[in-house]
Amino acid sequence: MAEVKKNLMTYEHLKELETELEDLKVNRRREIADKIKEAREQGDLSENAEYDAAKDEQRDIEARIEQIEGILKNAEIADDEDFKGGKINFGCRVTILDVEFNDTLEYKIVGSTEANILKGLISNESPLGVALLGHKKNDVIEIESPEGFIKYKVLKVEKG
Repeated sequence: MAEVKKNLMTYEHLKELETELEDLKVNRRREIADKIKEAREQGDLSENAEYDAAKDEQRDIEARIEQIEGILKNAEIADDEDFKGGKINFGCRVTILDVEFNDTLEYKIVGSTEANILKGLISNESPLGVALLGHKKNDVIEIESPEGFIKYKVLKVEKG
């Protein structure tokens, strides 16, 4: 039997997902049931665009509920105790310097379900995330990219 993959996440992300799940189950389900009821009252369902749209929305809500429940079922929360000796670990906030371009970047290392590069959240499974794990302040790491190797220097490591 295949081993179930754990969804590594921060406590904050866990709470966000639980809140979203509660909203979907309590509020959104009720709203969509009301929309379907109103559409049914309009008569012939075969040509009722509002009914079709409400049923599509209901399907999307149920799919998202199922997705979140699956993520939470296999959730593993980052432990602040993992931050030892200043080493980069899951949940850490890291400031690095792109050596070639003298560009400073700040990221938080999170699980793949939480990653969002636009918010500075990188996955612990991404090439940069994997390369950073276990390193400390002043370490220089190299990552292979299609354009060649990229060097980064770790400037700061903080608890998430």
